[in-house]
Amino acid sequence: MKRLGLLACFAACAFGAIDGTVMNRTTGKPQGGATVTLYRLGQQLGMESIESVKSDAAGKFRIAQDVEGPRLIQTAFDGVTYSHMLSAGAPTSGITLEVFNASSKPDLARLVSHFLIFQPAGDEMTVTEGFIFQNDGNVSYHDPAGGTLKFVLPAAAQGKVKVQATAPQGMPVERAAEKTARPGVYKVDFPIKPGETRFELNYTVPYAAPATFEGKVLYPGASTSLVAPQGIEIKGDGLTLRGREPRSQASVYEVKAAGFTVQVSGTLSPAESGDSGGEPAIAEVLPRLHQNLSWLLVLAFAILALGFVLLYRARPAEAASPLNPGPRKGAHERRRR
Repeated sequence: MKRLGLLACFAACAFGAIDGTVMNRTTGKPQGGATVTLYRLGQQLGMESIESVKSDAAGKFRIAQDVEGPRLIQTAFDGVTYSHMLSAGAPTSGITLEVFNASSKPDLARLVSHFLIFQPAGDEMTVTEGFIFQNDGNVSYHDPAGGTLKFVLPAAAQGKVKVQATAPQGMPVERAAEKTARPGVYKVDFPIKPGETRFELNYTVPYAAPATFEGKVLYPGASTSLVAPQGIEIKGDGLTLRGREPRSQASVYEVKAAGFTVQVSGTLSPAESGDSGGEPAIAEVLPRLHQNLSWLLVLAFAILALGFVLLYRARPAEAASPLNPGPRKGAHERRRR
């Protein structure tokens, strides 16, 4: 019997366990009834579910097994899933997992930035459109029926659009865009958690210079930034030139009207189209080009997105990868995804 007890103890220690508390940051109290799932992360198998448990009335949970290498713990509560990364060798006992109450009220999130990047090449023009939402509260905005993002897709795109959504301190994940009852209007179901959430759209339209592009923003009071890489010219009523990125010389315009029509002409320069074989000349935006911090953040994010897009275009097709790792996350911030 003693030998069996020792073997059982050794097995428990060898395989380990993961335990901790689920905390509801909306109420400030431990949260019972949340579903906690452990995933093994691997390059070939992707995410492999290992075990799921429910937190008890005191918010406590215990997963009676562990796996080697990096792990992902997802906590599902009130229709929203929150992720917590466990790196190899990280403590697995006494973990705190954060969740929030969820609501379908749209005023929980405000649009702080909207931008479009125009990239004509040959007889097509790729448009990268970005939305940045800020949730300053302690409740997640979640509306599966209506979608948390609504946008207008040009008819010339023929309903084809790639959407990537990034949760606070998270990594980009692909989401499907669905048609709504309104012609040309699409929705995306992705919760906007407390913090900053980003959406990036990519679609292609026919191009013959000068090309007419019509855009529309469905969020009252939001201004739009239009980014023209070097070699591209944008003209239209109501445009204000806000600055040029120092190295790439990309021009950034602002338009405050909800609907706008612009003429796009020119072609990408060799350095930006990838013909030169080098990386695009995208650098930090100098603060002297801007009048306030909020504008700096808007422009910096637009230029950063342009850099990623141009870098992807410059890579050989067989070497391109859909993976786009996000920024490294601190131990505390990883819980907020």
